[in-house]
Amino acid sequence: MGVRPLTFYNTLTRRKEEFHPIDPDRVRMYVCGPTVYDYAHIGNARPVIVFDVLYRLLRHVYGPDHVTYVRNITDVDDKINARAARDYPGEPLNEAIARVTKKTADQFHEDVRALGCLEPSVEPRATDNIPQMIEMIEELLRRGHAYEAGGEVLFDVTSMPAYGGLSNRSLEDQQAGARVEVEAHKRNPGDFVLWKLSSEGEPGWPSPWGTGRPGWHIECSAMSARYLGQTFDIHGGGLDLIFPHHENEIAQSCCAHGTERMANIWMHNGFLQVEGRKMSKSLGNFVTIRELLETETFGGRSWPGEVLRLGMLMTHYREPIDFSVRKLEEAERILDKFARRAGDAPADGPVDDAVMAAIADDLNVSEALPRLNELDGAALASSLSFLGFETYRETASVDMDEGEIARWIEQRLDLIRQKNWPEADAIRERLSEAGIQLKDGKDPATGERTTEWEVRR
Repeated sequence: MGVRPLTFYNTLTRRKEEFHPIDPDRVRMYVCGPTVYDYAHIGNARPVIVFDVLYRLLRHVYGPDHVTYVRNITDVDDKINARAARDYPGEPLNEAIARVTKKTADQFHEDVRALGCLEPSVEPRATDNIPQMIEMIEELLRRGHAYEAGGEVLFDVTSMPAYGGLSNRSLEDQQAGARVEVEAHKRNPGDFVLWKLSSEGEPGWPSPWGTGRPGWHIECSAMSARYLGQTFDIHGGGLDLIFPHHENEIAQSCCAHGTERMANIWMHNGFLQVEGRKMSKSLGNFVTIRELLETETFGGRSWPGEVLRLGMLMTHYREPIDFSVRKLEEAERILDKFARRAGDAPADGPVDDAVMAAIADDLNVSEALPRLNELDGAALASSLSFLGFETYRETASVDMDEGEIARWIEQRLDLIRQKNWPEADAIRERLSEAGIQLKDGKDPATGERTTEWEVRR
């Protein structure tokens, strides 16, 4: 057991709360994972990174053997069916689906490893948990929270008085704000699908209601219950999942199990923009993790995974983030400086108290950065390792200290003012050989030449 209290903002109660696990010997966390129909984009990366920091914190405080982190893979979905039919038109649909989900899931795993993220304790696939979903739907029917209509099994939202508590949306508000016509077979506008029949050629599983497939929401309810129990400690995901996905998870789980809560604490990361605009393919700013890591799509270059990680964590996880080239350049400079200050010191020592205090206060990595700037050697190396920057020193190596670099740069600027280009170029080349890349610019106020530097990767 750790001695420091942990506090997290709880979306359910809309306040920060001190964390008290149900069972300190088995701390349990569930986070919604990817729907594997396409490569993960940079918006998908944010919750993976955020909740990796939380996982590391819980492991640090309670011990690695006492924390169970479940992050699912959704491998049954209409988007997957459509992608499979598009990409492999000559193959049977089920075989095409298997190819799409394997390729996409494999790439997701490769991408998040590059971002410095640990593997979850359990990574269940929806298709491996169909019996559990059917069992939960049967229980909802028995308890009067679901009904069959129009070839579907639907959840009756009016059967749960507390429905809307997570999103703070009453049933009346939801009905008044409905923009689409209610399907004729639904009792209420907000009722949602638990099971739907499959058309010929679509993937399906036998059930008491015919061959079909589960609704999206029931998947997470069934998988979290199977691996974490009826009520667990923390449920995480992106802000966009609060309604309807997480709201519907709560409804299904609580009504099927007869519990007041599905999870005690709900944590959600904020939205992401790219260069000040909402990310979309139509705007041309839709970028995948793989493209950032391997191509020159963003800023004319590829980016190391740990630079992407720090670029995300420099903004508090609950705040909106503007993901930009400038932010990544800043993150890279910070990591380069950390690499020089930590040197080859061991990273297996204690985490700095001030760093730990910031992370224990609702994962406030941005608050920890000023303290990290004050550290060096083993204290810095250990604190960075705790935050998931285990390999940052492998990607940044410099053969001279900052003072020496500054002196060479000033000498080069003098040579440029004298128009002594050969010797100025020789200094640039010498610094390049030492792992230093120079970036020339102009002072906006005076118009004079300025030079910044970074570690060449």
